Order: sequence, then structure tokens, then C-alpha cells
Amino acid sequence: MKKLLLFLTLFPAVVFGQNHEENIRKIYDAELSSGHTYENLRYLTKRIGNRLAGSSGAAAAVEWTRQLMENYGFDTVYLQPVMVPHWDRGGKDVVKIVNSTKHGTLELSALALGNTEGTGPSGLVGNVIEVKSIAELRELGDKVKGKIVFFNGPMDPKKIDAFEAYGEANPQRSSGAAEASKLGAIATLVRSLSNRIDDYPHTGNQRYNPDFPKIPALAISTEDAELLSSLLSDQSDLKVYMESYGQMKTEKLSYNVIGEIRGSEIPKEIIAVGGHLDSWDVGEGAHDDGSGCMQAIEVLRLYKELGWKPKRTIRAVMWMNEENGLRGGQEYARVAKEKGEKHIAAIESDSGGFLPIGFSSTGTESQREKLKSWGDLFKPYQVWNLDRPGGGADIGPLRDQGPILIGLKPDSQKYFIYHHTEADVFEAVDQRELELGAAAMAALVYLIEQEGI
Repeated sequence: MKKLLLFLTLFPAVVFGQNHEENIRKIYDAELSSGHTYENLRYLTKRIGNRLAGSSGAAAAVEWTRQLMENYGFDTVYLQPVMVPHWDRGGKDVVKIVNSTKHGTLELSALALGNTEGTGPSGLVGNVIEVKSIAELRELGDKVKGKIVFFNGPMDPKKIDAFEAYGEANPQRSSGAAEASKLGAIATLVRSLSNRIDDYPHTGNQRYNPDFPKIPALAISTEDAELLSSLLSDQSDLKVYMESYGQMKTEKLSYNVIGEIRGSEIPKEIIAVGGHLDSWDVGEGAHDDGSGCMQAIEVLRLYKELGWKPKRTIRAVMWMNEENGLRGGQEYARVAKEKGEKHIAAIESDSGGFLPIGFSSTGTESQREKLKSWGDLFKPYQVWNLDRPGGGADIGPLRDQGPILIGLKPDSQKYFIYHHTEADVFEAVDQRELELGAAAMAALVYLIEQEGI
């Protein structure tokens, strides 16, 4: 009798485990043989293009993704209103060395940083002073008054995780102008945040301090940063001319785009999976973050193709305005709290459409242990790292409501070649790697909606 009871106790668990393996295999088979992720990304990038919040491209992307999810037959598709900042680059960004004893006048590859107030057509000229960090800037004090501060801190090549290197270097871009303005600088130049030496300038967001002047802030390519640094070492009176036209305009109404399949057993428990629909105004926003958006929609589409009804509600969210405001993520969390919605997990893909190697997470110890307990189910698909801390920008505002926050983690080595540049185009995304990421997200959603977390 004891043996029979033991058998009856263990047997359902064994069968349940086998079903997981079989169903995850079905997800991967469906995505890799007949997935829609890649062709949907092609349409988003080639037919719509870049999608800065407040732009016509962003508006077109909102309408297209709404129609796409409606055409897939999701249970509910709706737009969630959100007011977003509207920054306009306004014209060509110009940076020129004007008095080099070696080169005379020399134009550098440059892009204004997001939210930057431009110089206008008159431009500005100033002597350049080089620093490698904000800490080094502060040590110089009033020596930078009346000068252009050149932040030339590279991403640390010794960091194996490129996102860690990016995080360490990012303050000079995001806060450099605000800090330099406090000390009387007239403008900033920033070395592009890339782990490769090339001639692509990288834009990205920067934030001003409202108590100090809004000085122009432009990025130059890593190749030109190396050149400028070399010339400064030989000529301390080097002057640079800067011209840009960026300006903040009146805020605009935009939308998060949301589609969901309601749970059949526990519909009030929600799993959100998504990416940010906006992108910078250069390139096509393919890796950042068209890939994540199309992967999230694909999770729900796979459920429809396979004829599955989830136990818990699955919601695909296209967040708006991650790049220069995070308004979409904040509004989504605010509305969820106001409605008393119960999110048990939020999953974000915003690290590019590269080969998936794992998931990062932020949550309670029991939530993270549950995630790690599924490790063996992912190993056949070479998704091996479920232990890394992290999450995502757009899902961050949900944290105080209790869900585990999860980020899809692809191989990061190539991401910062394309990030925030003209090179972030559809052709830079590999179809198989993109689809493997979509399948990994769908498999994780499946496990969470079946077992909870």
C-alpha cells in the first residue's frame, strides 16, 4: 500500500513535467518553422521606421501594432493614453575642429543627445577640456567655465557583460551636461557609448538640472573621440565649433498598445510581456526595441496558433516613451495600481534581438528560486543563465506591486555596436536569433501561467 501511495503521489508530478517538456518543444517548433516575429519586425522597421515619442512614426507604430494584435484575434486589444515629451532634432548636428595645427578645419561625426537644447543657426565656438568621468569634471571645478567639456570615458573592455560596461560609462552621457553646466561650461561633447572603435555617433537621453542653464550636448563617434583626444594632447588651445537645432516642443498624446488573452482559471493574475515601441530618431529601431515588441506579440500569437488557453491572463504591452521619459511604463503601473490589478510577473525584452542565453530577474527569494527551478527545461535550448539580477526599465515601476520583474538576456557583445545609431536597422537582426528569443519568452510565459511564481 505504501508503494502504491508513493506511486500515486509521484506519478502526476512526472506526467506534469513531461508535459512541460513537450509543450516547450511545441513552442520552439512552431516559432522556428512558421513564426511571424521576423516578418513583423521587417514591416515595423521598413514600412514605419524610427519612432521617437511624439513623432508621426510613433503614431503610425501605435496604430499598426493595434491592428496587428486585433487581426491575430487576441481577446482584448486597447490603447492606454499617455502624455509624452516631444523632442525634435530640428536639423543636422555639426561638430568641427576649427584650428588644428595638423588638420586645419575638420568635421567630426556627431549627433545631438536626446532632450538637448540646440545652439541654433549661429552655433558656438569654444576651447575644449577633456575629462574621463563626472568625478574628474568635479575635480576641475571652475577651470571648465566658458569651455566645452569633452567626456571621453570609454566603456571598460575588461567587462565581459557589455551592459555592465555601459552602465558604468552612461552617467557622462545622461548627466554630463547637467554637471558641466553647474560649473559654467558652455557645452559638452560625449564619447559615444560603444565597445567598438568606429565612425557611428550614438545618441541617447540626457537630463538637465532645472536650476542651471540648458547647454548643448552632442555625442561624437568613438573614432573621432580618439582623434580629438590625440589632438588635444598636442594642442591645448584646440577650438571646436558646434551647431545643433534640438528643442523640446509641446507634449503630445500617445499610447501604450495592449493586447491580452484572458486566463481560463485564474484570470485576475496577469503576466505582462513586452518591449518599448518608441525608438530614437536615427536608424530604424530594430534591436532597440522593435525586436522586443515583436517578440512579445509573438508570445500571444503562438498561443493562438497552438490552440492553447492559458490558466492566467497573458498581456502583451508595447510601452511608449522609454527612450526619453519612461512615461509609458510609469502610466501602465499607475493604472494597474488604480484598478487593483494583480501582476504576478512582468517580462521585458529590451537588450536586442540577439541569441538568448538566459533571464535576469528582480523579486523575492521565493520568486527567483521558482524561476531558477525551471533551468533544466531551458537547457536543451541553450538558455542557461537564470540567476542574474535585473529586470527592465518599463517594468520597473511595477515593482512595488509585487510581481517578479524579468528581463530576456541575449548575448550582449554586439548590442552597443548598433544601440542608438543609424546602424540599428532590420538587416542587423538575425532571423534565427530573434525567433529563439521569442520562443524563450513564450516558454517562460507558459511555465508561469501554468504554475504561478
